[in-house]
Amino acid sequence: DVQLQASGGGLVQAGGSLRLSCIVSGLSLDEYVIGWFREAPGKEREGVLCLSRRDGTTSYTDSVKGRFTISNDNARNTVDLQMNNMKTEDTAVYYCNAPLKNVWGQGTQVTVSS
Repeated sequence: DVQLQASGGGLVQAGGSLRLSCIVSGLSLDEYVIGWFREAPGKEREGVLCLSRRDGTTSYTDSVKGRFTISNDNARNTVDLQMNNMKTEDTAVYYCNAPLKNVWGQGTQVTVSS
């Protein structure tokens, strides 16, 4: 079974950084596509960044370009979302997703204060 477990959320001041991790299990190399999504209060869930171990990285939203990066740590079996120069509008519940298997991890709250 595919399992995703997200962690790393918290409270940070604007301009600060956070690193989210998604522990991934049960995916083969061909299936290894992981996306980070977020859902802000009153807004629809939106894609942030996606990583395919075969095809590299895809950005879903321009608002994080130059600030957020996604990477794969094989030793830890994680896909990490590094968030720098954070803004109040980054406040949301963040989820990791395996789109080819339609599996979601539990959300982790990220709050950016001004």
